[in-house]
Amino acid sequence: MNKDIPEISLQRLPVYLNYLRSLTDEDGKYISSGAIASALKLGEVLVRKDLAYTSSAGRPKVGYVRTELIAALEEYLGCNDVKNAILVGAGGLGRALLSYGGFGKYGIEVVEAYDSDPAKVGTNVGGKLVLGIDNMAEGIKKYNARLAIVAVPASAAQGVCELLFKEGINGILNFAPVLISAPDNVVVRNIDVAANLAILASMV
Repeated sequence: MNKDIPEISLQRLPVYLNYLRSLTDEDGKYISSGAIASALKLGEVLVRKDLAYTSSAGRPKVGYVRTELIAALEEYLGCNDVKNAILVGAGGLGRALLSYGGFGKYGIEVVEAYDSDPAKVGTNVGGKLVLGIDNMAEGIKKYNARLAIVAVPASAAQGVCELLFKEGINGILNFAPVLISAPDNVVVRNIDVAANLAILASMV
C-alpha cells in the first residue's frame, strides 16, 4: 500500500482512472484538473492535490497529457504488476465475483476459489475451478497469493480469515456482513452490500 497518501485520496484515484479511460481521442490530448473535477462533481483543488501524489505533472494553461496521467495513475495503483488473489465462498455473490471481468484492469488475477459445500466443489465458475477449503493453503503457496476475497456467511467469516492470516494473506476484501478482527499487518476492507443499499435508500 502507498503509505504517503491519505486513504480517502487513494480511494479516489481509481475513480479518476476509470473516468480518463472512458475518454477517447476526440476528447483531446490534454485534460485539466478543472475538467476532471467538473465531470466527477469534485472540487478542483481536491483533484489537483490527489493527482499530485502520482508522478504526473500538469502543464500551465493546458493541464495534463491524458495518456501520461493514465499511465501515472496505473503505475501508482500497481495496475501493471500482476497480483494473484483467491476467493473463499462460491455462493451467489462469490460466483458473481468470479465471473466479473474487471479485476484484470487493476492487475489482479483471481486464480482459484474455495468452498466448504461439497455441491460446489469441483464446479467451474468464470473459468475458475472451485476447490475444497482443505486445498486453500496449498493454492495460496502455489500462486504466492497475498490477496483474498471473502464471500462467506457472517458466522464463518472470522474463522476463514484466521486461516488466511495463517497462510500469509495480508489483504482481504470482506463481503461478509461482519467486521473482521485482523493482525496489524493485515489490511481488511469491509463491503456490506445490503448495508450500503440501506444507506442509499435512506438518502433518496
